[in-house]
Amino acid sequence: MSDDIPFQKKFNLAPGVVDEVLPGIRRIVAPNPGPFTFTGTVTYILGHGNVAIIDPGPDSPEHVAKVLQAIEGETLTHVFITHTHRDHSPGLRHVKAKFDVPAYGEGPHRASRPLHEFETTIDVGGDQDFKPDVVIRDGDVIKGDGWALEAVATPGHTANHMAFALQGTDILFSGDHVMGWSTSIVAPPDGSMQDYMASLAKLRERNEDLYLPGHGGEVRDARRYVKHFVAHRKARETSILKNLSETPTDIPSLVQKIYVGLDQRLRGAAALSVLAHLEDLVARGAVMTDGEPSIKGLYRALV
Repeated sequence: MSDDIPFQKKFNLAPGVVDEVLPGIRRIVAPNPGPFTFTGTVTYILGHGNVAIIDPGPDSPEHVAKVLQAIEGETLTHVFITHTHRDHSPGLRHVKAKFDVPAYGEGPHRASRPLHEFETTIDVGGDQDFKPDVVIRDGDVIKGDGWALEAVATPGHTANHMAFALQGTDILFSGDHVMGWSTSIVAPPDGSMQDYMASLAKLRERNEDLYLPGHGGEVRDARRYVKHFVAHRKARETSILKNLSETPTDIPSLVQKIYVGLDQRLRGAAALSVLAHLEDLVARGAVMTDGEPSIKGLYRALV
């Protein structure tokens, strides 16, 4: 299914190495590679002299030390958080131990919808401790020394996901909403497929065409790339509907049919992705289930 996306997986930047990816923009990869993080979380440093950090990364003193070493002799004026997964925001506490600097974000970690029965916790990958010093909303513009960032609300991967457009350029810091190496995980109740698709459509209408994501290398010709992401999700939806019949079907059966040859470590995420699609399909009246959609539910197509 993902073969139709021209993934951009060539990214060999070693953890801890400072790379000036573009004039005035440095990046450092955290030492947290894995099936969900690719080579590791990317922290960005914006500007020179008076600088901002975008996503300080995981709770890794080693990584934050490398980031702070990179800005030694400079003044840190802002920290921006794209979203509150534990590979992106917890490093903030190590930054704040060294700098009295405000953190900007959409808000604390939260579910994208009210919790259903048996859903007693929000995503275990969420940073429940984060609280922004400055709450930002879609369209807010935050100015620094020689740069200005526009907040672009992009919920879907998380409810509080925020991308940042560098004004005067075609650059968007896209967080985990759009990445070159993989599609984004949309896992209820943390994420919402309806929100995710709306956010993709929103980005296609914007002018930015070079994305700097939270994992992996830069995404060029980004609007065309987003078009592939939309087509991929619509094809996944079609596949789900095709595999639902008059006989009620559960999510594990759908995962087995749709994700042939999938890495076993990713099956849980795949099941949640299918649930995200099913929640959207139920809301649109294309699929039925008893009660609220759940990971343990049975589903039947109505179209």
